[in-house]
Amino acid sequence: MTQPGLDAAVTPLVARTVRIDDPGDLLALLPADEALAWVHHGDGLVGWGRAASFESSGATRFETAASWWRDTTRHSVVRDEVGLPGSGLLAFGTFTFADGADGSGLVVPEVVVGRRGADAWITVIGSGIGASPALAPTDEPREPGTPRFADGPVDGSTWRDVVARAVSRIQDGALDKVVLSREVVATLDAPLDVRAPLRRLARDYPGCWTFHVDGFFGASPEMLVRLERGLVTSRVLAGTIRRTGDDERDLALAAKLARSSKDLEEHEYAVRSVADALTPHCTSTNVPEAPFVLHLPNVMHLATDVTGVVSDAATALDLVASLHPSAAVGGTPTRDAVALIDEIEGLDRGRFAGPVGWIDARGDGEWAIGLRSAQVGRDGTTVRLFAGCGIVADSVPADELAESEAKLVPVKSALDPA
Repeated sequence: MTQPGLDAAVTPLVARTVRIDDPGDLLALLPADEALAWVHHGDGLVGWGRAASFESSGATRFETAASWWRDTTRHSVVRDEVGLPGSGLLAFGTFTFADGADGSGLVVPEVVVGRRGADAWITVIGSGIGASPALAPTDEPREPGTPRFADGPVDGSTWRDVVARAVSRIQDGALDKVVLSREVVATLDAPLDVRAPLRRLARDYPGCWTFHVDGFFGASPEMLVRLERGLVTSRVLAGTIRRTGDDERDLALAAKLARSSKDLEEHEYAVRSVADALTPHCTSTNVPEAPFVLHLPNVMHLATDVTGVVSDAATALDLVASLHPSAAVGGTPTRDAVALIDEIEGLDRGRFAGPVGWIDARGDGEWAIGLRSAQVGRDGTTVRLFAGCGIVADSVPADELAESEAKLVPVKSALDPA
C-alpha cells in the first residue's frame, strides 16, 4: 500500500455499478492474486485488482484512513444503478489491534461483485469508465498440502503461566478483565492459495463473516459494527464453551453457559464497553437485558446485539474508531488491560482482533473483529493463527488453554481438511 500524506492529492476515481444475474458462488469468482472477500451465508462482496489504496498507522490510523476515504469519495464520480449498501465506490480494509503495529489500511478494488438476497451487481472502478468483465468461476485453488503446526513465541505451558499472572493481577484489583491471545504457526511446502481455506471456512461456518484482505483471512463470528442508512448494530461475544457434537449434551452446556457467573461477568464488561462507545454517536441505543447463546459448529458464545440510530453523521469507520478496542478483545478498564497485554502477552498480534471489513461511498459498511483468523507471511509458506480468551478473576489457566484450542479449530481445519 502507498501512503500519501493528508494533504496529498487524491486520485479521482470513476465507479460504475450495474445489476447482473445471480453470479453463483461469490468465492468461486476470485482470482489467485489480489483477492478480497466478505461473505456471510453466501451473500456479500468479493473483489480483485487495486484501483487505489491507503496505508495508515499509529493511534490515529482510523481517523487518517477515514479522512482519506472522505477525500477519495468527494473527488470521485459514482454511477450506481443499484443503490444498496456495498454497491458503488467501495473499499475493503483491515486494521491492526495495537497502535504501534504496521499493516492498517484500505484497498479499493478494480472489480467488485456483490449479492444481497435477490439483488446482484458488479462494480468497475478505475480512472475512467471501463467495461464490466465477464464473470465465470476461476481455476480451482491449489490445495496447501499438509501443514506443520507449532507453537508461536509462547508455548502452551508458558501461556498457562501468563494466564495465571493475569488472574493474580485481577484478583489484586488492578483491573476487571484482560483478553490474552496465543499464536500457532503453520508451515507449508508451497505458497498458500488463500482461496482454498476461504472456501472451506465459508462452507463450514456460513453464519460467520468469511473475509480476506491483504493476506489476513478468517471467519469471524463477531460483528464489531454494521452501519446501514443510519441504523447501527454491534454484536458482542464474550463467554465461550466448547461443543461436544452431542446435541443433548450441548443443550445442557448452553444452559450452563447462560448461568455461568464467570462468563456473564465477562460478557457484561464487553457489552458495557460497546454501549458506552456508541452512545455519543446515537440518539438512542438498545441493549437487551440478557444475552442469548450463539451456537457455532465448534463452540457456543454468550451474545448480545446492541443497536442504535446515528445522530452525528458518523461513518462506519468513525464508529470503528470509537469502538476499538472493545472489552471483548482488550479488557476492562481498556487502557489498563491493553497495558497488561503489552507487558505479559509476549506476541505481536498484528491484525488479529483488529477491525476488518468494508465501507462504501455513503459511509455505510460492515466491520467484524478479526477473530478465528490468520495472517499469511510474505513468502506465503508460513501462516500465523491466533486465538484469544477473556480472563477474569475466576479464570482457570488450563480451561482457558482448552478454550483457545477450540477457537483455533476453524482455521486449522481450513488449512488441513484431513
